[in-house]
Amino acid sequence: MLARLTAIIITSAARLITGARALWLGCTPQPVQRLYFANHSSHGDFVLLWAALPEALRRHTRPVAGADYWCKPGIRDFIIRRVFNAVLIDRQRPAAEDNPLQPVLDAFAQGDSLIFFPEGTRNLGDEPLLAFKSGLFHLATANPQVELVPVWIANLNRVMPKGRALPLPLLCTLSFGEPMHLHADENKQAFLERARQALLNLAPKEA
Repeated sequence: MLARLTAIIITSAARLITGARALWLGCTPQPVQRLYFANHSSHGDFVLLWAALPEALRRHTRPVAGADYWCKPGIRDFIIRRVFNAVLIDRQRPAAEDNPLQPVLDAFAQGDSLIFFPEGTRNLGDEPLLAFKSGLFHLATANPQVELVPVWIANLNRVMPKGRALPLPLLCTLSFGEPMHLHADENKQAFLERARQALLNLAPKEA
């Protein structure tokens, strides 16, 4: 009950602070298994994307997050585990034979949809989008039945810029693109570039 109440408070606050709106440009919110992959500039990215989904979809959609950041004693651990039921991955790879994506593969096997950030880390530079890590390719290869949906999150890094205590009054939008799949015989480099371009195509054009 506490986790559910906390989820309602967090998602409501996220939408209120950012004025967030979801733009379903290439698909509609359907109850099918999906991997929502998005640009990453803030720790609030997955919260906003999760909050933008209809409640029925949120129940079966989990963010993928780094255990090294979130698994700290206290409120952070409670939020990521109990409130968002996140899939936690160990980015340190304690043993060479360990597959850091195994928890993600297990979640797909259970029928969950996921929120994923293929840049692998927050983009705090001037480039609109960092090069994608190989994880998205491996997940697409292992789960051809899952729809890969690009989602561009606009303005969240400007709503809550680093070092600012209060949010700025800017509208944040989430643009959901057309689902994609790995093509037959498509190599890793070609797929990652195609996925990256699909995400960039959703970014607002500069005036």
